[in-house]
Amino acid sequence: MNFNQSRQTITSKNGWNKTIVFLLFFIFAFAKGNAQILEPVKWTAKIEKKSGSNAVLIFDGTIEKEWHMYSQFTPDGGPLPLEIVFKNQKGNYNLVGKAKEGKTKTAFNDVFGVNETFFEGKAHIEQEITITNPNLKTVEVDFDFQVCKEVCINSNKKFSIVVPSSFKMEAVAAVSEVKLDETKRPGLVVDTIDKAVVTAASEKAKAAVAQTPDKEEIPVKAPQRSLWSIFFIAFLSGFAALLTPCVFPMIPMTVSFFTKQSKSRAKGIRNAIFYGFSIIAIYVILGLIVTKIFGADALNALSTDVWFNLIFFVILIIFATSFLGAFEIMLPNSWGNKVDQQADRGGIIGILFMALALAIVSFSCTGPIVGTLLVEAASNGGIAPVIGMLGFSLALALPFMLFAMFPGWLNSLPKSGGWLNTVKVVLGFLELALAFKFLSNADLVLQLHFLEREVFIAIWIAIFAALTLYLFGKITLPHDSPLQHISVGRLYLGLLTLIFTVYLIPGLWGAPLKLISAFPPPPQYSESPLGVGGSGVSNAGSEKGLPEGAELGPHGIMVFHDYEDGLAFAKSVNKPIMLDFTGYACVNCRKMENNVWSDESILPILKNDVVLISLYVDDKRELPKNEQFKTASGDEIITVGDKWTDFMISKYKTNTQPLYVITDLEGKNLNTSKPTISYVGVDEYLQWLKVGIGNFK
Repeated sequence: MNFNQSRQTITSKNGWNKTIVFLLFFIFAFAKGNAQILEPVKWTAKIEKKSGSNAVLIFDGTIEKEWHMYSQFTPDGGPLPLEIVFKNQKGNYNLVGKAKEGKTKTAFNDVFGVNETFFEGKAHIEQEITITNPNLKTVEVDFDFQVCKEVCINSNKKFSIVVPSSFKMEAVAAVSEVKLDETKRPGLVVDTIDKAVVTAASEKAKAAVAQTPDKEEIPVKAPQRSLWSIFFIAFLSGFAALLTPCVFPMIPMTVSFFTKQSKSRAKGIRNAIFYGFSIIAIYVILGLIVTKIFGADALNALSTDVWFNLIFFVILIIFATSFLGAFEIMLPNSWGNKVDQQADRGGIIGILFMALALAIVSFSCTGPIVGTLLVEAASNGGIAPVIGMLGFSLALALPFMLFAMFPGWLNSLPKSGGWLNTVKVVLGFLELALAFKFLSNADLVLQLHFLEREVFIAIWIAIFAALTLYLFGKITLPHDSPLQHISVGRLYLGLLTLIFTVYLIPGLWGAPLKLISAFPPPPQYSESPLGVGGSGVSNAGSEKGLPEGAELGPHGIMVFHDYEDGLAFAKSVNKPIMLDFTGYACVNCRKMENNVWSDESILPILKNDVVLISLYVDDKRELPKNEQFKTASGDEIITVGDKWTDFMISKYKTNTQPLYVITDLEGKNLNTSKPTISYVGVDEYLQWLKVGIGNFK
C-alpha cells in the first residue's frame, strides 16, 4: 500500500478504526520492548557535614528482590566489583580512606573459584572527603557495578551531588585557618598555601587508611546454606576423627569408667552425658576464641588473601605428612599430666578435666582435622568456626554418651588394630589433596598461571592413584601393621577411590568434572580450552588455520569477538549468526557455556551450523578516539564494552547477560516467536536453536 492509498483509507470510518488499533498496538509494543531495559538498583545520594571542612557522601541503593550487586571488595578473578570514580576530585577535595560499605553477604562461587561479596536488598556506601576548594559547587561521582539474578547487568550510575553553601563556609574557614597559621612562618610563599592544605588532607587520609583496613570494614554475614554445609562436613569429620588410633580405644575405657565407678547406673549415665557436653563445650569455645581473635569479618577477608592461602597450604602439608606417619604432632606432655591430676579430683570439675584430657591426648589425630575445619570455616566468615566446632564435637561426643546409656553396644565394637592407622593415612591423603586448593587460590589471585586447571587435576590424579595403591596394599607406610590380605571393606574403599581417579582423567582433556567443580581452577584458567593432548594444546597452536579475527572458544567452538569480522565470515560461508552478549565476569554466562553448550545435542550445532560472535559488554579496552561517541541520551561510549552494551540495548531493547540472538546476514532476527533467549536449560535452548536455523535462507 503506497502513501496516497493510505490517505484514502484513513478517510473512511473503518480506516480510522484500523489506524487507531495499529497505533495502540505500536505504542504497546514499543513500551513492552523498552520495558526490558532493566534497572534492578535505584539510587539516591546526599552529602552530610561532619566537622570543619570534612563531609560524608552517602549513597543508598534499593535492590530489587532476588537480585544482588557485587561489592567493591569482591576479589579479582570473579564477578565485576563495584568501581567508584570521583570525577572532579583534583583540586577540589581529598578522600579520607576508602569508601565504607554497609551490610554485605559472602558466598563461594564455584564457577570462578573465589568468594564473592555482594549486597542484597539494600546497598549502603559512605565516603568521607575533605573539601579543599571553597568554591566547590558539586561532587561528581561515577559508579560502575554489576548486578545479577539469572542474568547479569553491567550498569553505570552518575551522581552530581550539590554542596550546600554552609559546607563551603566551613571549607573557607579551614583554609583561612591554615593560611593564618602558615603566614607566621618566615619564608613561606603564599602560593604554597594551597599545596599545604592538600598535603595535610592527604596525610590525614593516609592515617585513616592505616587505622581502618579496607576489608575489615565490611560487615559480612555468611549465608545460612554455607553454615549448614560447614556443620555437616564438620560432623562427618568428627566421625572420621573418632576412628583414629588416638580416640577409638578411649571409648570402651571411658564408658567403663563411668558405668563401674558411679554409685548407680543412672548416675553413670548422667556423668557420661555431662562428659559428652564437656567435649562439645571445649571445641565450641575453641571456635569462639578463633572468631574473637581474628574477627568474623577478618576471617572472611583473609580467606582471599594470598599469604593466608599460602600459609595454610604449608600447614595442611605438615598435617598430611604427620597423618602419613612421618612424625607426630603432639602437645607438651606436661599439659596432659596437669590436666590428669585435676581429673582425679572427681565430681563435675573432674569430669570436665577428663574431657579436656581427651582433647589434649588425642591432639595428634584430631589436631590436623580441627585445623583444617577452622581453615575452611575461615573462608565463610561469621560464626562459621563456632558452627564447625559444634558439628565436629557433637560427632565426637555422641558415642561416649550413647554407649554409656546402652553398655551392651560395646560388645559390637570392632577391636582396635591396624585398621585405625589405615583411617589416619586415608585422612592424610585427603588433607594433601585439600592443601592444593589453597595453593590454587593464591595462584588465581596473583594470576601467575603456575597451577592451572590441568596441573591441579594431574596432582589430584597422582594423590588419589597413590591412595588407591595404598588401599590395595601395594604401598605401606611407617606405622602400618604387616598385611597378609586386605579386608572386604578396604577393597570396596579402594575401588571407590580408583573410580574417582579414573573420573578425574578426562579433566585433562577439558571435561567439566562437575562433581568437584568447587575445587580446581575454572575451565578458562587453563593451558587451552581443549586441555592436554587436544588439538589446541596452546593458544597459539589452536588458532592456526582460523579466519582473521577468530579464535577457539569454549569446547573448541570457533568464535569471533568483533561483529564486523564475524559478519564478513558468515557471508563468506553463508551461515546464520548467533550473537552471544556475554561478560568476562558473568557467572551465568559461564554456567551456560559449561552446562548447555557442552551438551552433545547442542555442541555440534554451535560448531558447524552457526557463526558464533561473542561480544563482551564488560571489555574495558578503550576504543580508538575516532570511534568514541555519545548516544542520543548523552551516554559516553568509550570502551569496547560500552560499544557492545549500546548495540545490545539499541537493537534488542535489553541490557541483561547472557543474551543470545540468531540473525541472518542482514541482521534480521530469525526466531520471530522468541527473538532472544537467556539463561535456560538444554531442551529449551536446543528448540530455540533449531527454529532459528530452520528459518535461515
